[in-house]
Amino acid sequence: MDTTADRRPIAARDLTLTRRIAAWLVARGASADGISLAGMAAGLGAGLCLAGTAWWPGAAMPLWLLGALLIQLRLAANLLDGMVAIGRGIASPAGELFNEVPDRVSDTAVLLGLGIAAGSPALGLAAALAAMATAYVRAVGKAAGAPSDFRGPMAKQQRMALVTALGVACALAPAAWTAPLPVVVLWIILALSLVTAWRRLAGNYRTLRAGAGR
Repeated sequence: MDTTADRRPIAARDLTLTRRIAAWLVARGASADGISLAGMAAGLGAGLCLAGTAWWPGAAMPLWLLGALLIQLRLAANLLDGMVAIGRGIASPAGELFNEVPDRVSDTAVLLGLGIAAGSPALGLAAALAAMATAYVRAVGKAAGAPSDFRGPMAKQQRMALVTALGVACALAPAAWTAPLPVVVLWIILALSLVTAWRRLAGNYRTLRAGAGR
């Protein structure tokens, strides 16, 4: 993973437990890129679990819970890969590929899987494309010389927190109560991801225009 100074601000990075886990991985020579790929595998697994709630309704409860757990494991991997890269002193420009590409695969898998669970794969795909747009605008702005813009209101952490909460709710609450929630969550992610992409685009424009002295 790339570990430039403008990393995404994450409070959990400063937790004692997180630092101990990262130190344990560093001491054992763990691969930062391998951790990134493991996070992608967790994201793909989460998407399959969410889709599986529609394919195997009788196993919906454990699948919702497993999907929520895998999403959190994906986020943990996203957090630890950079910490390991810094701890081992192996950060490199090539690590950016392992930072960005697995995230896009994971987001798409989770949101498309949720779309299948909601009975609307098209809505899941639309939410995934909107989420990808937020990352695309950030990456283009960075390439043009602006700092990485991680502003929300629907950045990666917010998207995954919302889907995690949904998974827990759908597993524990009666189905009659939660049946409409997957569609509602997808619409929220879609709408607020578009707002996020616009805010980042506007912020990048202002920053680059000011830097050019125009």
